[in-house]
Amino acid sequence: MSPHRRQHRIAVLGSTNMDLVAYVAKAPERGETVTGREFRTVPGGKGANQAIAAARAGGDVTMIGAVGADDFGVRLRGALGESGVDTGCLRTVEGASGTAHIVVDDEGGNAIVVVPGANATVTGLAPGDKEAVEASGTLLLQLEIPLDGVLAGAQTARAAGVRTILTPAPAQPLPPRLLAVTDLLVPNEHEAAALTGRTDPREAADALLGQVPELVITLGAAGSLYADRAGTRLTVPAPRVRAVDTTAAGDTFVGALAVALGEGRAMPDALAWASAAAALSVGRPGASASMPDRAEIDAAVRT
Repeated sequence: MSPHRRQHRIAVLGSTNMDLVAYVAKAPERGETVTGREFRTVPGGKGANQAIAAARAGGDVTMIGAVGADDFGVRLRGALGESGVDTGCLRTVEGASGTAHIVVDDEGGNAIVVVPGANATVTGLAPGDKEAVEASGTLLLQLEIPLDGVLAGAQTARAAGVRTILTPAPAQPLPPRLLAVTDLLVPNEHEAAALTGRTDPREAADALLGQVPELVITLGAAGSLYADRAGTRLTVPAPRVRAVDTTAAGDTFVGALAVALGEGRAMPDALAWASAAAALSVGRPGASASMPDRAEIDAAVRT
């Protein structure tokens, strides 16, 4: 690990959930009962997923958020720690941890119901959180904690000159105050459409650049589209893989992208590296369990 890599730190302010995953041939329709072939409990949540993805990709990562005073909370904290994530700012609160109830079909598609639990208590920064953000080079944010908490983190980062990368998921209207302190927005194509009313990703990108200086729209198997206010438009294809479970592909992409950009890689190289990480993750079951380490990503890029 180079000295430059050790100096760049990533803070993640977001959710930690226990994913309760049922694997089925075809997802049930409304009112329908189907028989699944397998069930797993896997540590997840968009915040924790991005933290683990970044740590496995070689980042120096701190997780900021909350878990419940239950067995899931113990397991979530342990999973983050085992992946090398600093959990000193992950607080334990009374009540249940967050859960995500996920159905994964044979095509690798998924449907998810999130129950926030302890994540709903993250309405601002707790003692020590501000310092963790200020000590970082990048802050990763998502929308599975209250918007007040997301905004507090983003404003703290902006004041400290820390780069903010926001994943606007689950999709919802974003307050102008949050977009004003977002450096890089990373929606998928559906989230970009929900935010702009435009289904064409290039048109959505043009609309979003009125609110943020840079963005990456992830396009699933079609790769990703980068755009900035200087007029740059860059499409990076995704490696071709057979999808087994796409649950954490976007979070893997963002975590790896944050590491690559933090190391000073040019955007085309950073996007290709992040795309390789995401492709590896969709070929494996589970959320955090599917995320590749740095050596695997490097090997995939070389092939």
